[in-house]
Amino acid sequence: MKEADGEPPVRESIRQQLYVAPEEAGERVDRYVVRHLPELSRATVQRLLASGEILVNHAPVKASYRLEEGDRVDVALPMPTVPEPEPLPLDIVYEDPYLAVLNKPAGLVVHPAHGHAGGTLLNALLARYPELQAWPVEEGWPGLVHRLDRDTSGLLIIARTPEARDALRVQFKARTVSKIYLALVIGQPRLERARIEAPIARHPQDRKRMAVVKEGGRPASTEYRVLEYLGGYALLEVQPETGRTHQIRVHLAAIGYPVAGDRLYGPPRQRLPLDRLFLHASRLTFYHPISGQEIMFTALLPPDLQAILDKLRESVHSRRTLSCEK
Repeated sequence: MKEADGEPPVRESIRQQLYVAPEEAGERVDRYVVRHLPELSRATVQRLLASGEILVNHAPVKASYRLEEGDRVDVALPMPTVPEPEPLPLDIVYEDPYLAVLNKPAGLVVHPAHGHAGGTLLNALLARYPELQAWPVEEGWPGLVHRLDRDTSGLLIIARTPEARDALRVQFKARTVSKIYLALVIGQPRLERARIEAPIARHPQDRKRMAVVKEGGRPASTEYRVLEYLGGYALLEVQPETGRTHQIRVHLAAIGYPVAGDRLYGPPRQRLPLDRLFLHASRLTFYHPISGQEIMFTALLPPDLQAILDKLRESVHSRRTLSCEK
């Protein structure tokens, strides 16, 4: 769009379409939009409703409007801008012309967000793979098909072509991508293997948190098995079947075993000298988006987490040795 001389460019928007499911009928439209688009605050949603940027069946409505089954909800989201390329170091596990798999360190934000305009993984990807700079932003952040929390380390798939991106998105939607995490939790789960089925939504009082809810949440499923009991801790292998925000952290905290180092969902004071989550995406299995061949990648625990694990094992071994000597 050509802009008039001396006037700022018009900021385009992306229209997000949502359709009301039978079990969602009767819900207020503002709460419905916040639940489906948790990146938007309720105040933002109410502002969008007041300005006519959220429509129900092509018509503006009030925030208190109660939705009906089959209603179409259109939300005008601001068009994001592509960040600047930054030549940041990346730990590349694998790459070919269609995709890359990398081992993300803890502390690295995946894409720009409030408070993180630069220095993100996406900035680094745009520098390493210049072809991503030509991708239309309205189709999503270039190259990204899934993400990890800032303080979670481990394996991440990057699409280098739109064809690969679309094929990978189909796999994620069909849940044929297997993601295995290693998590150290506080406490010792009574069940050595279990499945957690609990819907997740934005916490009603604290928007930085997610929560298990009885109504209005998105279905979420997580499986775990205990690999080791380590005194007052346990090392788990965790496999999320769905991909909700903070899913592993929320589910494990909900059953009484929060991830060590997690001060958002766990106790504020913790005994271990951790300044990050003990959560690592250690194994990733999927089908190559072009060849169709099943491929698997693994990533060892980073040194800081391995050191914590070694100290716990040493402590457990010492206690057992003392017990045997007595």
